[in-house]
Amino acid sequence: MFRYFYILTFVLPVGQASLPLVVNTWPFRDATAAAWSTLKSGGSVLDAVEKGCARCETDQCDGTVGFGGSPDEFGETTLDAMIMDGDTMEVGAVADLRRIKNAIGVARAVMEHTDHTLLVGESATLFAESMGFISEDLTTNKSLNIFEQWLKGNCQPNYHKKVVPDPSKSCGPYKPVATVQQSKRPRHANIDSHDTIGMIAIDAYGHVAAGTSTNGLTHKVPGRVGDSPVVGAGAYADSSVGAAAATGDGDLMMRFLPRCCVQQSAKSLTVPLHGVQLPVRRTVPELCGLFLKPFIPIHLTCFNTCVQWNVRRNKCFVDWMCQYFITLLFPPSCTGV
Repeated sequence: MFRYFYILTFVLPVGQASLPLVVNTWPFRDATAAAWSTLKSGGSVLDAVEKGCARCETDQCDGTVGFGGSPDEFGETTLDAMIMDGDTMEVGAVADLRRIKNAIGVARAVMEHTDHTLLVGESATLFAESMGFISEDLTTNKSLNIFEQWLKGNCQPNYHKKVVPDPSKSCGPYKPVATVQQSKRPRHANIDSHDTIGMIAIDAYGHVAAGTSTNGLTHKVPGRVGDSPVVGAGAYADSSVGAAAATGDGDLMMRFLPRCCVQQSAKSLTVPLHGVQLPVRRTVPELCGLFLKPFIPIHLTCFNTCVQWNVRRNKCFVDWMCQYFITLLFPPSCTGV
């Protein structure tokens, strides 16, 4: 079992950070460079986030963003994306998007050309086509090979439970059995089976935007939507406070909305670091499948105006391999608990 999440948060008091600034959840340098170039050339923070995430979609970052990755149980790659304006609080998102490579672009089109927040599935594809996006196959030889090897391995791993035939031993089709007795299986959302680019941009005037893009969980049940396109789960932006974006076990994190909780906690507290700790203490016990005391081990390292802290593996995390939780902050001072 491997449950994890990685959350990136800005809390930016006026005058406390060197702006503009762009950051994302993983070292996707070309994506960061694309966003930075957009900002420096006069583009908005929304432009920057869109261009940065789009670069990852084109580059197929880690195989977990964009076309040709994370095939579902039918062998199809589908995309999720979201973008949020921290000034207006407007959001555009798409989920289970099919045959369109530029998911973040479609998400922005939802925000700017409809009164809606989230479009899903085939209808999202039809909307994208009406907005001028090109429909094309998202399958590649690589994703097809992943799918074929999965079938040869009796469809392991998969995400079914309380069904017959036994999902731990065979492929479907599955049927529900209310009385079936099956041992609790470990979750298979490991670090290689899914990922996301979560990006935050802030310009010289303090305008903030956040966005996400992913092809979701490998071998997911068709139609599954993770945290990435869900406001407050995948990302959140509020120019009066900051922004947050994250990656990890989306099915778990949607239950806690940690990005929104981080923002709102930080907004109500005078010490931004404490605002992050509150939702972390609520989420980590469930994340690791453990009952933890209210105060979990925290290690702080101070770098001028930046605080980086994480919950590292220790003896109470060994069985569950809950490896890390990292937050970047820009508070008035480097303050611990």
